[in-house]
Amino acid sequence: MSLKLSVTQTSLAAACFALVALGAFPAEATLDALAGSWSGTGSMKPKDGQNERVRCKVAYNVTKPGRSLTLDLKCASEAYKMILSANIEQNGTDFSGNWFESEYRQGGKIYGSSVEDGLIEARIEGNTVAALVTIRTKGTHQSFVMDAPGAWVSQVAIELNKDSK
Repeated sequence: MSLKLSVTQTSLAAACFALVALGAFPAEATLDALAGSWSGTGSMKPKDGQNERVRCKVAYNVTKPGRSLTLDLKCASEAYKMILSANIEQNGTDFSGNWFESEYRQGGKIYGSSVEDGLIEARIEGNTVAALVTIRTKGTHQSFVMDAPGAWVSQVAIELNKDSK
């Protein structure tokens, strides 16, 4: 079964995948360590459907050492693809930013904080999107879980690894 996503459905998926990249923020650390590429696989679950596998690649570019970065994210399943960019600023353990998905022309805000070393709790929002995200990063591995009760894409889970040079 392949999923066909509407613009609203894709907005939620795009926003949650934008946060995949945020999970690499360790508490009290600079963003410089994120530079490079990460990749992995996972699944997304429609509210009334079965899980579908997704593959993702994320590239980070540090724009202000220790303070901000941009990211470029590409994800695909059998039913769709997504190309997303984001600008993220960090102030201590708090972060905020904007995301934009170019395939479906949707965007919004990202904000949250590092709760403890390697653990991020965040919220993503857009005109038709709201979701809570928990991200754990340990070394070169990252796990990402998004819950959006009531949304068409109700759950996303992805495992990423930092690519070796």
